[in-house]
Amino acid sequence: MDSTFFNATFGGLVGSSLATAVFGLLALKHSKTLEAQIKGLFDERLKVFESKRAWKQQALSELFGPLYMQFERTRRAFGRWNAKNIYLEAKVMREGNETARNLLLAKGHLIPPELIEDAGALIEHYDAWLEEFDRVRGANAHASNEQFVFVGTKGHPFPSKAEVAFKVQFKRLQTELYDA
Repeated sequence: MDSTFFNATFGGLVGSSLATAVFGLLALKHSKTLEAQIKGLFDERLKVFESKRAWKQQALSELFGPLYMQFERTRRAFGRWNAKNIYLEAKVMREGNETARNLLLAKGHLIPPELIEDAGALIEHYDAWLEEFDRVRGANAHASNEQFVFVGTKGHPFPSKAEVAFKVQFKRLQTELYDA
């Protein structure tokens, strides 16, 4: 065999091997960069998902769940008002209204923007009702000689649409979190 042919072939093999190795390293580096970028995007999206899920869990457990139960408690108590029952008004209604109002005030950071107006309407009603309760009952919360406390006729009816909006949000969060 001719040494020129051998040198040319060997040189070509070494050169193409070197070029292949360099190309392989560049491709590997590019692949690692893409992998890191994709992992970064995935991690970022996972953090957003986890953050949203954490907010939903917190909102459900600290605001919407307890508020839902207060709505149910006071609705059922109101339904039992077929005879004068001062205990029902002084204990169940007052505590329920005050608890619901305090939840909305203390957990305002968990109220989605679309429910802020509804929260304000509920707070306004509860404030008016509690003010009227204190005016009518004063220190004598269990006095039976007074009329029942209502503020709807005084311009502060219960905002039923707001209650429904909060109940819908409660059920939506519950479904999103626990009905897979």
